[in-house]
Amino acid sequence: MSGPDARFPSRSATAAQSSAAPVPPIEIRVDDLSGSEIRALLAEHLDNMHQLSPPESVHALDLSGLLKPEITFWTIWSNGELLGCGALKELTPAHGEIKSMRTSSAHRRQGVARAMLEHIMAEARRRSYARLSLETGSMPAFEPARRLYESFGFTYCPPFAEYTEDPNSVFLTRTLAEA
Repeated sequence: MSGPDARFPSRSATAAQSSAAPVPPIEIRVDDLSGSEIRALLAEHLDNMHQLSPPESVHALDLSGLLKPEITFWTIWSNGELLGCGALKELTPAHGEIKSMRTSSAHRRQGVARAMLEHIMAEARRRSYARLSLETGSMPAFEPARRLYESFGFTYCPPFAEYTEDPNSVFLTRTLAEA
């Protein structure tokens, strides 16, 4: 198996693919944000967003924002090491928003974000959301994220929920069919 997702194949990977090399087990779990590892990753995330975007264009949530009841937050681990995180915010009973997708610098381009996005989308379907949306940056540094979302069928859309037009942001959405 080769390519950017070789380390974390899709759960639907074939037996031939999965037998090519040992794949470290991954675990995605709901996180209460109390651990030092996730706090450090979120601090890195917020710092990076402030480096890339003007303050009025940073929509990443801090710890208090992520602890709100309408948000479910997950971390992804392998062999005791934090690989990344992601969250799902309920906007309405039929519409969810992806928040705080972040992969640890040491684990980028290894399928971590893909695994988290698959998990978030599966949870959104389980909750019977009809639509899933997100905001991300418009700058070149966000191109890998935009390509990932596009590969999952997300398309560009106008601002949603509380967002307004912003030259530093793009908005993507997709409908969710029953899996």
